[in-house]
Amino acid sequence: MFALTQHKRQPKRLTPVLLTCLLLTLSACSTYRDIPPNSPISQVENQMGTPNYRCTLPDGRQRLVWSQQPQGQYAYGANVNQQGNIDKVQSLLTDSHFRRLTEGRWTQSDVACEFGPPAEIDRVGLGEKNEVVWTYRYKQNNAWNSLMFVYFGRNGDAVTHYHSGPDLRYERWFND
Repeated sequence: MFALTQHKRQPKRLTPVLLTCLLLTLSACSTYRDIPPNSPISQVENQMGTPNYRCTLPDGRQRLVWSQQPQGQYAYGANVNQQGNIDKVQSLLTDSHFRRLTEGRWTQSDVACEFGPPAEIDRVGLGEKNEVVWTYRYKQNNAWNSLMFVYFGRNGDAVTHYHSGPDLRYERWFND
């Protein structure tokens, strides 16, 4: 016959390594949308890292931008109040956010502060139509690999117009 031995069941405990892996996996699933408004900037930087662009807004608040330009398609921004808390983290490279360029006068400094640094800066056009243009890579409607072209006129003084177009890096027929 078989001899049955009774084993004492040990309570299962998560080892520190397993617990750390579990926490890292769960934290990797969080996004900028999980950061509540009025969070301290230290908490935001712990989750999103150090912003790669900073500027001062006309009202004295600091603006922080986490940008993936020149190769990535996303940028996120938040404004910091005097107490060191953010208003909210928002996605910057969207058609609806680019529409802000129709409100008032936008200089190159204003655009960089609002959207972060561009992927490319160039000049286009001939003669009097020659203009400074900044290009942002972005995911239009979270689906289409696109570019947003922001034109600053011949002297680069202020935004004259903007429009989107396809990002040819992703067009197979163009790369063959």
